[in-house]
Amino acid sequence: MTGGEGDGQAEGLMTNGVAEAAGKQAMSKKVFLYDTTLRDGAQAEEVAFSLDDKLRIAEALDSFGIDYIEGGWPGSNPRDAAFFDEVRKLSLRHAKVAAFGATHHPKNAPADDHNVKLLLAAKTPVVTVVGKSWDMQATQVLGVSQKRNLELIHDTIAYLATRTDEVIFDAEHFFDGYKANPAYALESLAAAVDGGAHTLCLCETNGGALPFEVEEIVVAVRKALPAARLGIHCHNDADTAVANTLAAVRAGARQAQGTINGIGERCGNANLCSIIPNLSLKMGYTTVPASHMKGLRDLSVLVYELANLSRRPHQPYVGRSAFAHKGGIHVAAVRKVSAAYEHVKPESVGARRRVLISDLSGKGNVLAKAEEFGVDLDGKDEQTKEILARLKELEAKGFQFEGAEASFELLMRKALGEWKEKFVIERARVVSNFADLRGSNWAEAVIKVRLPDGSSAHAVAEGNGPVNALDRAIRQALSGYYPQIASVELHDFKVRLLDERTKTAAVTRVLIESGDGTSRWGTVGVSANVIEAAWSALVDSLEYALQKRGKKKPAGKKAPKR
Repeated sequence: MTGGEGDGQAEGLMTNGVAEAAGKQAMSKKVFLYDTTLRDGAQAEEVAFSLDDKLRIAEALDSFGIDYIEGGWPGSNPRDAAFFDEVRKLSLRHAKVAAFGATHHPKNAPADDHNVKLLLAAKTPVVTVVGKSWDMQATQVLGVSQKRNLELIHDTIAYLATRTDEVIFDAEHFFDGYKANPAYALESLAAAVDGGAHTLCLCETNGGALPFEVEEIVVAVRKALPAARLGIHCHNDADTAVANTLAAVRAGARQAQGTINGIGERCGNANLCSIIPNLSLKMGYTTVPASHMKGLRDLSVLVYELANLSRRPHQPYVGRSAFAHKGGIHVAAVRKVSAAYEHVKPESVGARRRVLISDLSGKGNVLAKAEEFGVDLDGKDEQTKEILARLKELEAKGFQFEGAEASFELLMRKALGEWKEKFVIERARVVSNFADLRGSNWAEAVIKVRLPDGSSAHAVAEGNGPVNALDRAIRQALSGYYPQIASVELHDFKVRLLDERTKTAAVTRVLIESGDGTSRWGTVGVSANVIEAAWSALVDSLEYALQKRGKKKPAGKKAPKR
């Protein structure tokens, strides 16, 4: 062998060795994500996923990069049974689907147990088995001896391990069990390992543990079972589920279980929408592909919509307010250096910065909103000061522009002379009937508007209440001249009394959220007359919709997407 050949071989061995070491290091920093939205999340109050909902969520989880998708209990209901049939028809590219079940009935052998049979009938590559790791749960809840409980764990997993690709053991109530009887809790894990479990998931089922407790216990388990692959499953009853999950990963867990948006029974599960960016962006672990992280907010919104739950605006990372800035000092700083008041870049998780307009605003807020709206405004301009003064004057009267940015854009454009009247209300009247002997509830609105060509349009419409009648009438009046008005829909309507001490005589603020299929916007109206307040917000909404379609970008500037 020549020296050159030897050097080349040595270099190749060194390269392979480095690559192997790098691969091991990368795997040591990999945390596998196990999503249980379709099972544990579906146990949340007011959540009821349809079969189609579950399939859509499964596809979204797979596209995002989740490693495991728990589909439910195959034998608990017809919908979950159908899910396992239908999910096999999907072209999932990454995620493994898991069927969930419990240890076999004490009176049955695993081969004769109905629920164990259903787990195998689901034909999933992964089966997750939950078993008791707290001695009290075994003896007082399940009603078996400690020894018999260990047999149930071992025998169920041993039976399934030879018939499916991967078995995960969910050690239920593990942390409470460990604190009560450490030796027995570890015996339950050992029984699962002896049965052939691939992963031992330590479940903080009651949700009451604190992060330092979780970390200490996971470290102890690592010492007792150094070769075992550990997972963590936390509930949020003490509002520590995310922190507990991060503590467990820090101590050595390499599978993190949770749900999208933290939905789940009682106070919910560990929130994957917080866990994933914390692990990836803050702690240096590998979770989903970096390019997929920008889809986090979209995934959150999809699950909220399909669960028919209102989004939590203040939810970290993905909430509407997560990167919203209101104080003038904050806005001025973040416009210079984003890290001044943002712990990560909003775009990294698919969010965007929002500047709120209120009586706490400074010039920076107005300038930031002008830039967002595509309005050319100079901070030294007298018009900026006038807009700010007008804003604070209106806020003092009860207007609130935080949820009504469209109204503020109209205010700004009117002050700058950039707004052209789309219509003028000549008169409007509404009559409402809600208390007759037949129990009928109707309202009739009469509207007359003057259009830009000088003509007038007159419309009469009935509706379910005065606001609905006014909405229908003005749309009818405008539709001939502005056919695009048909695409505008009213999505939300909120009423608030501004001075509760005056009861029914209080000034009322009405916030309306509208949309046209591509975007949404909010408008506001304030009056002592609730119908007048609603009417003002409604007119602003339609004016904004028409202004939005005819809006031009200022020269030399690129209007950001809204």
